[in-house]
Amino acid sequence: MADTVFILNGPNLNLLGLREPEIYGSDTLDDIANACDDHAQGLGLTVDLRQSNHEGHLVDWLHEANALPARAVVLNAGAYTHTSIALHDAIKAIGVPVIEVHLSNPHRREDFRHKSYVGMAAKGTIAGFGLTGYLLALDAAAKL
Repeated sequence: MADTVFILNGPNLNLLGLREPEIYGSDTLDDIANACDDHAQGLGLTVDLRQSNHEGHLVDWLHEANALPARAVVLNAGAYTHTSIALHDAIKAIGVPVIEVHLSNPHRREDFRHKSYVGMAAKGTIAGFGLTGYLLALDAAAKL
């Protein structure tokens, strides 16, 4: 599984394409999954894309990525980015590099979105490029 990249998506990302398209774009999570599958193949990687509205699932999946081990984790934690010390601690506890991704640029938004517990523990962050951010994260994972 060393060539597998987990792509984990947090709360409300199942509503992409419907939820505030002026902020998050019109791409659905299926569109992102298909683009990531195609891009990963060109990099010699496979992806395991998952989404949950539950924080504990994301923590469990980080642990699973470490146990395999996966090559990397691309994590869009949604709103948990700004609230979850549990995700922060899980990222710090595993040996697999985590790349934080955001469709929008949190620093151009409300003040409460400017602090990222995920980003404090992640290897790096890509934000503000919509679906392309996931592809950039896969490029980074391929080079780790």
